[in-house]
Amino acid sequence: MHSSVSTEDVLPAGAAAFDPASGSRLERMVFNNRRVVLVVCLALTIVFAVLAAMRLGLNASFDKMIPRGHPYIQNYLENRTELRGLGNSLRIVVENPKGTIYDASYQEALKKIHDELFLTPGVDRAWMKSLWAPGVRWTEVTEEGFRGGPVMPDNFDGSPASTAQLRANIARANLVGNLVGEDFRSSMIVLPLLDQDPVAGQRLDYRALSHALEQIRARYDAMGEQAPVRLHVTGFAKLVGDLIDGLVQVSLYFVLAALIAAGIIYAYTHCVRSTLLVIACSLAAVVWQLGLVALFGFELDPYSILVPFLVFAIGVSHGAQKMNGIMQDIGRGAEKLVAARFTFRRLFLAGLTALLADAVGFGVLMVIDIPVIRELALAASMGVAVLIFTNLILLPVLLSYVGVTPKAAQRSLQTEDGGALHKLFVVIEQFVRPRWALSALAVAGVLTVVGYIASTHLKIGDLDPGAPELRADSRYNRDNAYITAHYSLSSDTFAVIVKTPREGCLQYATLVEADRLAWDLQQVPGVQTTVALTNAVRQITAGSNEGSPKWLTIARNQDVLNYGAQQASVNNPDLFNTDCSVMPVIAYLSDHRAETLDRVVAVADQFAKAHSTQDRAFLLAAGSAGIEAATNIVVRKAWDEMLLLVYGAVTLLCFITFRSWRAVVVAVVPLVITSVLCEALMVALGIGVKVATLPVIALGVGIGVDYALYLLSVQLAQQRLGLSLAAAYKRALEFTGRVVVLVGVTLAVGVVTWAFSPIKFQADMGILLAFMFLWNMIGAVVLIPALSWVLLRKPVPAEEGALPAAATPAV
Repeated sequence: MHSSVSTEDVLPAGAAAFDPASGSRLERMVFNNRRVVLVVCLALTIVFAVLAAMRLGLNASFDKMIPRGHPYIQNYLENRTELRGLGNSLRIVVENPKGTIYDASYQEALKKIHDELFLTPGVDRAWMKSLWAPGVRWTEVTEEGFRGGPVMPDNFDGSPASTAQLRANIARANLVGNLVGEDFRSSMIVLPLLDQDPVAGQRLDYRALSHALEQIRARYDAMGEQAPVRLHVTGFAKLVGDLIDGLVQVSLYFVLAALIAAGIIYAYTHCVRSTLLVIACSLAAVVWQLGLVALFGFELDPYSILVPFLVFAIGVSHGAQKMNGIMQDIGRGAEKLVAARFTFRRLFLAGLTALLADAVGFGVLMVIDIPVIRELALAASMGVAVLIFTNLILLPVLLSYVGVTPKAAQRSLQTEDGGALHKLFVVIEQFVRPRWALSALAVAGVLTVVGYIASTHLKIGDLDPGAPELRADSRYNRDNAYITAHYSLSSDTFAVIVKTPREGCLQYATLVEADRLAWDLQQVPGVQTTVALTNAVRQITAGSNEGSPKWLTIARNQDVLNYGAQQASVNNPDLFNTDCSVMPVIAYLSDHRAETLDRVVAVADQFAKAHSTQDRAFLLAAGSAGIEAATNIVVRKAWDEMLLLVYGAVTLLCFITFRSWRAVVVAVVPLVITSVLCEALMVALGIGVKVATLPVIALGVGIGVDYALYLLSVQLAQQRLGLSLAAAYKRALEFTGRVVVLVGVTLAVGVVTWAFSPIKFQADMGILLAFMFLWNMIGAVVLIPALSWVLLRKPVPAEEGALPAAATPAV
């Protein structure tokens, strides 16, 4: 790109002395056709804006949140039609705030809510459970044999007689702690969900479903203290609905970040036109990125909504560098077109390499076998790609027309005239001296060791009960806390799938092995209880023998087993499938923290390996906790792979740019230190590595290397001109260093506003990214000179570097 730059091209010149035929082919093509570039970019911006407005939607998918390639998930997906209620479902608890579930007004309200939910699009109605569901039944042993029926009496009218019958049926069905609260003040409606709305034929709209639930809740909340019931709702669909609703508020933080960026840049330049152009080009990149997302049929979800923020932030970073270069050249006397071309030829390659590093930070996320993360990576990569056009090409072209104010041009040189930044840089320049350099490296070494020791305590998965994606005091987590406190069976279910030939789950050997598995799981700390066909068969066998405790066993007689299974299927059809080839062993967990899941997985996996045969297989795993356990396994594996790939790719890009292993070490070491400190910060803040936080380190490394690329490119080229390390670094600070500091502060302040988001994982990402942006900037301006004193005191031969000496400014 820079091979055609001659030494005299570096010096600012008037338009009359400037040769339009100089520069690279790309430079000539861009600046000799400026109007075409402007028209094309304007047309694309309009097209992408229309696409985004008309076709871009907000939604999420249960299937996209799970690692479909993991064996546990494949086992679940292969058998999901036989395992209703062990995947995507809602739990709605209807509480009587003034009495018990036996109040007539309560039952009337519960029936209305049940009927409304039954007709809600996307509900798997055949497997719906509540006191009013006909499939929820009771059984008892009498002198004539087994007797049973629906828990809700026929023609229930709220009279004392029918209420007494309901009370007896609930006791006989053993629903307390399951579908009925332990204090008898609430009951539960379980709503298994379909992946697609069978009426509309489209993927289930979680936002619409969440709003439908809220409308039901609002009708009763509006009654105030006169309301007969109060609703508590949990489940993946409600969680996603709340996250999507929170995105409306998050969009305000986008506006705030843009205003903060504009304010900081204006405070630095005192130039309205250049500030507006940098912001406008960065916003144009966001429009292009959203248009491309809509064009390829993707949607925004609670995770990918962060991508426009990052694209805007990266655009401001690169735009500020181009603006700064043009201002400095105009300040030295160059005309605006000449200044734009000089800045383009000096910084295009460094900017392109930096954007490639950003793309690598996003691209490595593609190795994570979770569709929502892969879509985030793809959307972000498209955003980085458009920045090449909007901020590396369009912005210099616009500035070649508009230029900057004379006052701004003179302010850009203030570090050479004793300005405020000059005083700061006088201190920073000391880090190329032995005592300062060694002190900085010693402090960095101590921080790295302390950070590494702390980072060894970093956990995979969720560390708190409830939904960690939302605040602890959110409505969802308050609802979850109520359900956990009043029901003995939690929503955190871990199911091992027992797969056999047809009618195989009725075999004595299979039932005995399943019973042993259930017993082993019950001994694991964190497991509340287990439920399987074996429990029902054992109880029915005893009931068939006058309820004698001696018969609470699994009989060897096949006819007894067949009868027990037949009776069990009447009241608990979800204990096995129609042809009895799939039978889940379900463990109810006290929470879904990583330690609990690890213990359960270890026991279940060991049992499965030891007891699976050709006739029966124990397959992990279904249930919400089983799916989360598989996700944790994928995240744990992807964490190491991602770090290895991102650092490998960034190292390769730096080597291509600098052609010097010493320069690569100088550029990468500050990034490594920041990554270690970020992991330590996650431990200190109680943040685990999960789907939401997994991208942070990769993004921080990919974006953070920009600072080193801009600083070292100038420093090395100045050294090749014969300048000492101190003089070369001083000139690098004056030309790009000031904007490195400016951008680091701007990005950190912009994303730290996310800390106030109602969506906790976005708040966590905001804090972590702000930390990485700041520390990558500090590491660049402090450790690059210190490491250069160790490794780059002697000028790097020109043939080793990608940038020739003439590619740098005469500052």
